Amino acid sequence: MDGLVGILKVRVVRGINLAYRDARGSDPYVVLRLGKQKVKTSVKKRSVNPIWHEELSLSITNPNAPIKLAVFDKDTFSKDDPMGDAEIEVEPLVEFLHMATEDMRNGTVMRSIRPSSRNCLAEESKVCWKNGRFVQDVILRLKNVESGEIQLQLQWVSMPGRK
Repeated sequence: MDGLVGILKVRVVRGINLAYRDARGSDPYVVLRLGKQKVKTSVKKRSVNPIWHEELSLSITNPNAPIKLAVFDKDTFSKDDPMGDAEIEVEPLVEFLHMATEDMRNGTVMRSIRPSSRNCLAEESKVCWKNGRFVQDVILRLKNVESGEIQLQLQWVSMPGRK
């Protein structure tokens, strides 16, 4: 893939206090979009606190482009209902790619990002060096919905020979 910077592995961990869209809860799933790429989790039946622990991968060609996250309620006989959306910034992980990591200790915190009006963070997020990779644990507050958060873990996978 021309212009490929790396692969971002997004582990969709869980949903927290998602909106009810049906009488008995919701049947949520998560969709990630980046450019023409679209990946999604499985549907979790009748849950507003679903646990996925599913890993999705996106090819990153432009580290400044945010990933669009959307949550939907799966419906059988009608269009799926939106349950909120958020954006994920890739740049905090990418900024450390040129660093020498040979002597870096496991668990080293590289950067802390605080929630602000410019991001969808529900709480402070840290970029860390874990097991030979840059990792960021994130809880996103969903927009355009009455309630809900999504917990993710972002993991950067560098492409050999690319910087």
